[in-house]
Amino acid sequence: MSMKRSGVRALARGGAVLTAAGFLVLGTAGLASAHVTASTPAPAKQGGYTKVTLRVPNERPDSGTIKLELTLPAEYPLASVSTKPVPGWKAVAVKEKLATPVTSHGREVTEAVRTVTWTADPGSRIGPGEFNEFDLSIGPLPDNTEQLVLPAKQTYESGEVVDWNAPPPAEGGDEPERPAPVLNLVKGDGDAHGSPTATATAETDSHDASAASATDDTARWLGGAGLAVGALGLGFGAGAVLRSRRAGKPTA
Repeated sequence: MSMKRSGVRALARGGAVLTAAGFLVLGTAGLASAHVTASTPAPAKQGGYTKVTLRVPNERPDSGTIKLELTLPAEYPLASVSTKPVPGWKAVAVKEKLATPVTSHGREVTEAVRTVTWTADPGSRIGPGEFNEFDLSIGPLPDNTEQLVLPAKQTYESGEVVDWNAPPPAEGGDEPERPAPVLNLVKGDGDAHGSPTATATAETDSHDASAASATDDTARWLGGAGLAVGALGLGFGAGAVLRSRRAGKPTA
């Protein structure tokens, strides 16, 4: 009986150790992949307008995020930039004179927004394990590029500043440690502002599809990881039981 109990305890210990290790790996992978990103509710069209959402995760376990500064590309000036209010945060957009004026909707634009900074009010922050989202409405989008690189600076309560400013890697290259948010653009259809109804429908469909895909992928990944960890735990425990039985077997 004692050998049987010893084998059961070894099996339990083996499963617990490997399960804990599996959760540690999963948690570390989640932290490593978190960074500031830019997304749109529907494909952003060249020459059109779009809403851009900046998702800002807090990566520090002992300090909150209190400021985000976004830089818009000088080579692709945007005539219209507006911010959506975020409770507990103040947004400030700073314009600069353009070296070369541009024409937008029949009028000459001589200056454009170069930076947008969100600063947390006293008592507000993005805490450890949290994220927040900051929305912009921008346009007209350039028609001579397929990407807008949007470097961002994330400031923590501790005074640490993280620069998310690395450009996208070449095709097939490794992602940099601190990639800049990137807005991908697609060919326009001649309707700069688009149909409100069509845009709203596209935003809803895109959001639902993205959420479903993300949930499904996460569930499959976690399920596979759980099965693998469980199998390793059972194998480890079974080995321990066999060793215990051999150790307790009387010699002739």
